[in-house]
Amino acid sequence: MGRALIDAWRRDGILQIAMAPRQQEVYERAQEASREFFAKPPALKAACVDSQSYAGYIASGEEITDGVADYSEIFTVTKDLPLDDPRVVNKWPCHGPCPWPDHGMRNSMKQYMEYLGESGEKLLRLTEYGLGVPEGSLTRLTQDGWHHLRVLRFPQRNKTNGKGKDGRGIGSHTDYGLLVIAAQDDIGGLFVRPQYDHEKFANWQKSSAGLHEDDDRWVYVPPQPGVFTVFPGDIMQYMTNSYLPSTPHKVGLNRRERYAFAYFHEPSFQAVARPLPGYEAGQKPHEGIHYGTHFTNMFLRNYPERITTQRMLAEDRYQKLAEPALRTMRSESVSEAINSQASVPMGARL
Repeated sequence: MGRALIDAWRRDGILQIAMAPRQQEVYERAQEASREFFAKPPALKAACVDSQSYAGYIASGEEITDGVADYSEIFTVTKDLPLDDPRVVNKWPCHGPCPWPDHGMRNSMKQYMEYLGESGEKLLRLTEYGLGVPEGSLTRLTQDGWHHLRVLRFPQRNKTNGKGKDGRGIGSHTDYGLLVIAAQDDIGGLFVRPQYDHEKFANWQKSSAGLHEDDDRWVYVPPQPGVFTVFPGDIMQYMTNSYLPSTPHKVGLNRRERYAFAYFHEPSFQAVARPLPGYEAGQKPHEGIHYGTHFTNMFLRNYPERITTQRMLAEDRYQKLAEPALRTMRSESVSEAINSQASVPMGARL
């Protein structure tokens, strides 16, 4: 089964897995909560923003892909941390509470993410088998993983399904982590672009946003009830030396409004990803990719005007990404990691 997963991703860029009955129930509740949230008045949605994390509401036109505003309306769920969490107190970039509109949405989305977290771990273990790497080569990175969710709504556009500029929901891009587990309603809009041998890209070095946006090699993914669509991200491509490329995809607008979820099964914010055994070929960066920095850079690029970006820059939070406490996968607690900085010479932290 692991080899079948690898073959499908290499051939088609995606694969689909059936939802278990319990997952289907949880998905439907999350879908209902999504519709209820996006139906709220604009002022109430706009109030769901946090200045420390990138969680919360993203208005249509706020997200930027390749310098162009996207039509999507989004609620992002990142790790939901209380204000007295040591990471928040110490001003770690992107760390903070999730500004939920109500308990109903909070409970629905957290349960949905918990189920997908279990699926993500199973998929990573199968991926290890399929790649022929030691057990734990991928799952060791996802201890305290920076898993997050994008709850999406796309407006209606008459007489289009992703055609032309008026049909663009989200521009072409690759996603930045290990695995993406997506679900869509019965209104289609997802397009993917399987790999072609002559094409090379490395989004962790140079953005692939907007790449091949208007060519004719995009494949429409018809909506199927009761399935998740799964594809690799940039970190997976780096760790496998492009044996598993990060799948380019984009979203078109359709004749009716559309709702979807994109769940990201990710390494720990503190993890440093390196090439897998047998897949080292001198790929850059040689020192590995620090996931926290990679994630932060993606969001800084996509949301240059967001209050979170402005506060991070004003308070020099970005500089903290170089500190040892943000680059460890040790088993010690976060508070111990933070306290241990006191014994580290300032020059060594950078």
